[in-house]
Amino acid sequence: MSRHRLDARRLLCPMPVIRTQDKVKDLAPGDILEVLCSDPGAKADIPAWCRINGHRVVEIEDRGDELRIVIEVGGAQ
Repeated sequence: MSRHRLDARRLLCPMPVIRTQDKVKDLAPGDILEVLCSDPGAKADIPAWCRINGHRVVEIEDRGDELRIVIEVGGAQ
C-alpha cells in the first residue's frame, strides 16, 4: 500500500472527479489517494463515483474553502 496526493484545487465540476478517476487508474488496490479540492460539489461527486467504482472513502475533511477527501482504491477498476 502506498499513499498518493492529487491537487484538484481551483478545478470546477466535473474536473475533480475526472482527475481522480485518471489518477486511480495508475494505482493498485489498497493504495490511498488524498484529493484536495476547492469545488464544493466534489464533496458529493467523488464519494458517489467511489461507490459506483468500488472504492472506499476513508475520510472527508471540510476545511471551509477546501476539501480533503481520502480514498482507498478498491479492486474493481
